[in-house]
Amino acid sequence: MGFLKDGQWHDEWDYNDEDSGAFERDESAFRNWVTPDGSPGPTGDGGFVAEPGRYRLYISLACPWAHRANAARHLKGLTGAIELVNVHWRMQEGGWSFREGQCVTPEPLMGASNLHQIYTAAKPDYSGHVTVPVLWDTQTGTIVNNESADILRMLGSAFDHCGGNDLDLYPEAHRDQIDAVNEEVYDSVNNGVYKAGFATTQHAYEAAVVPLFAKLDALEQRLEGQEWLVGGQLTEADIRLWTTLIRFDPVYHGHFKCNLRRIADYPNLAAFTRRLYELDGIAETVNFHHIRHHYYESHDHINPTGVVPAGPDPLVPGAAE
Repeated sequence: MGFLKDGQWHDEWDYNDEDSGAFERDESAFRNWVTPDGSPGPTGDGGFVAEPGRYRLYISLACPWAHRANAARHLKGLTGAIELVNVHWRMQEGGWSFREGQCVTPEPLMGASNLHQIYTAAKPDYSGHVTVPVLWDTQTGTIVNNESADILRMLGSAFDHCGGNDLDLYPEAHRDQIDAVNEEVYDSVNNGVYKAGFATTQHAYEAAVVPLFAKLDALEQRLEGQEWLVGGQLTEADIRLWTTLIRFDPVYHGHFKCNLRRIADYPNLAAFTRRLYELDGIAETVNFHHIRHHYYESHDHINPTGVVPAGPDPLVPGAAE
């Protein structure tokens, strides 16, 4: 997967603790915020005003973290206000790239071949991993933010006056509960599948897969008799869970060895996954070709042959490759 050190690219895997074999995820490096008036956000400086056509969102259609941002972009009606750039699904030498492929966008900033060049355009001596999503400001020529949770929340409110609708993904009355659900789901489920899949010891794998399924069991119970996780309405908590669930049976169940149960075996979680998929604009954010081929072709330390399974069929009807 690789990383940058002092602005120089290195094709090496360095996500696991050498002693325990546990997968370790870095903190995001760019944490500024776009706000309606350019005032400072919760984690960064001000100066980034929400304006239509000013910002560009770099994503991978395969990545669940990037998918959060794109789902919010569609749900909020911001597809015309924020340009989208899709990287190639295969992430090997050079990391995320803009090589030609189905639904891949040629890089519009500098004709870059790899996403790491966008990072060094913003910070020439950048050190760290090169991840998606990336929110780029075309006016100042820099990365505003590369933390998916931040970008999801920004898109949920900052651009309402730029053509976005009034859907409130983070309603004030339910924020404490949304934050609590987000924290639990992130650790056990969103990141849990990666901790299980990238574990290099039996102990690290079991330490991830057991709480993953315990949380899925609890979420199945939580959704009994209700459509959404919090407050009887769609919120960012639903989006954050859903982008993992939509990938679970096609990828995480087999490739990441998260195979105690499928999402298809959970009636409430399966119905929840279909329900969100069927919202206006969401189906077009799902690309199972990118999803399957990214995981099975990119992680040669897990799947050295690079063979991509033919199934299982996607959970959601009509979402074939």
